[in-house]
Amino acid sequence: MKILISDNLAQKGIDLLSGVPEFEVEFKPGLSPEDLKSAISDAEALIIRSGTKVTTELIAAAKRLRVIGRAGIGLDNVDIPAASKRGIVVMNTPDGNVITTAEHSIAMLMALSRNIHQATTSMKTGKWEKKRFLGQEVFHKTLGIIGIGRIGRIVAERALGLRMNVIAYDPHMEPETVQKLGVVSVSLDQLFQSSDYITVHTPLTRETKGLLNREAFAKMKDGVMIINCARGGIVDEQALYEAITSGKVAGAALDVFEKEPPGDHPLLKLDEVICTPHLGASTGEAQENVAVSVAEQIKEFLLAGGIRNAVNTPQITCELMSEICHYLTLAERLGSLLGQITQGAMKEVTIEYMGGVSQLDTAPITLSALKGLLEPILQHEVNYVNAPILARERGIFVKDSRSEEAQDYLNLITIRVRSTAEETSASGTLFGKKEPRLVRFNNISLEADMRGNLVLIYNEDVPGTFGSIGTCFGNHNINISMWKAGQIIETGENVLLLRVDNPVDEQTMEDLMDLPNVNSVQLLNIP
Repeated sequence: MKILISDNLAQKGIDLLSGVPEFEVEFKPGLSPEDLKSAISDAEALIIRSGTKVTTELIAAAKRLRVIGRAGIGLDNVDIPAASKRGIVVMNTPDGNVITTAEHSIAMLMALSRNIHQATTSMKTGKWEKKRFLGQEVFHKTLGIIGIGRIGRIVAERALGLRMNVIAYDPHMEPETVQKLGVVSVSLDQLFQSSDYITVHTPLTRETKGLLNREAFAKMKDGVMIINCARGGIVDEQALYEAITSGKVAGAALDVFEKEPPGDHPLLKLDEVICTPHLGASTGEAQENVAVSVAEQIKEFLLAGGIRNAVNTPQITCELMSEICHYLTLAERLGSLLGQITQGAMKEVTIEYMGGVSQLDTAPITLSALKGLLEPILQHEVNYVNAPILARERGIFVKDSRSEEAQDYLNLITIRVRSTAEETSASGTLFGKKEPRLVRFNNISLEADMRGNLVLIYNEDVPGTFGSIGTCFGNHNINISMWKAGQIIETGENVLLLRVDNPVDEQTMEDLMDLPNVNSVQLLNIP
């Protein structure tokens, strides 16, 4: 069985695979796209890091490929839908570099506080500018952490050890869960107003893109310091430049950029900015950890069919997969829908199985529902294996119920979410035994195909409103490929769920919200 390693990988991982007689290991980092297509044509496994772009074209060229393993967390460079369509398992190693990334954030914070980089550069030019580089203590300063997941928690632990005051904002976690870590849970505005340092530890999503923008900087303390070792794009780089040059922000430490490498970037010209080339996971220990992890996962899959840390399939037998595969998709899409619309921190999730589906092994279906719920929040950190663990860490109580009695549908899956702000629910079934469909949404009858770029609109039930919405999309040259409507009798509102051919931009969103009788517009994306 041929295993192609197309990016640099720690030798320990390569040795682990090379020691298996059944494996033919080819280590070929840095191949051109054409050479990579040739090399992968007869490979059964592909191991990558961030360099290889696993495109639809590359997957098409991989005639025998069964599994893709990423030595690390991020899978932005993998076309997961294309791999799934081919039945290729996609795995990552989400735990191998969390400590390293957290430690890098602390290192950046300390270097920023004491002008380490600037003073080093000055001394190397022969200067001794002792008075110029006046630093500041972190003792008793307030560190605001945006995102208190696995990396954010480690940063909090380290900062508490430095005797800092630590506050955190995470809209998807209950305050009580945050406070158990010795951290004060606050709103985002409170974090902006109170922090001497702000560090970001969230995935890049529609909600977090440009989270630190002009409006955010205006709310912050004068002299605040910004650290971003998470993802480029969370910090609005132009707004950060303006905030530094105006004196609002005293300094920034950046490990990630919206475009990497950033090229001739204005931020790199500022003395107040220190930066590293995406080194958050770059330690010998972390690289060895993820190399060994991915090698063990690939070995287990090829030799025994074991699946660990897969992002596109749970660990189940082939026989069970044939029975429940379409229910897995249904549950994950229902979960993704609710994960994107539910406001506040989730407290309780209930998955109800009614009819024939209740007689199946529903444990993998529950995992799919949890993965769908958490993925909009955590992105590639969540998979079918760690979804229950991540739910527990975030204080989410998960339960399921079964009833063989069928009501309106022979088989029905309902997911109910109770959060600190609201209760939401979605029900779905299979049409023709294999087509997942939404049939109820928050107790409103609404039948729809849940996939692609979706737009959820609440509007007043008055004449002309549907027409104005359609015209608005037409004016922006966006085609509507699905239009489904439900009605809330009590409030006189309609609920529209639309699928559009192109992602909706900010201007279209603004124009939709400006329409008479449109109450809210929300963009969703369900793979």
